Amino acid sequence: MTEQRAPWLLVMVALALVSATALGVVYSSFEARRLIAQHQQLLNEKNAMQVEWGQLLLEQSTWGSYNRVEQLAGARLKMRVPSPNEIVMVDP
Repeated sequence: MTEQRAPWLLVMVALALVSATALGVVYSSFEARRLIAQHQQLLNEKNAMQVEWGQLLLEQSTWGSYNRVEQLAGARLKMRVPSPNEIVMVDP
């Protein structure tokens, strides 16, 4: 009777191993697709952040432009460019 069980036992072990391997393939495919989707999402976020960074750099250059600073100095602080006779040269 043990001679009759040996082939069936080998078949059952092989079937279990094939099933486990199939489940491993399905899991690894699922995980690869999930990681690819996550990677794509992160690339999209990176691109959006690069666009925002460019806009912030442009805004910073606008706020710090000499023309704007000069206008604010005149309007808020009542500053003006001195006339030539108001300029005093100081010797070191």
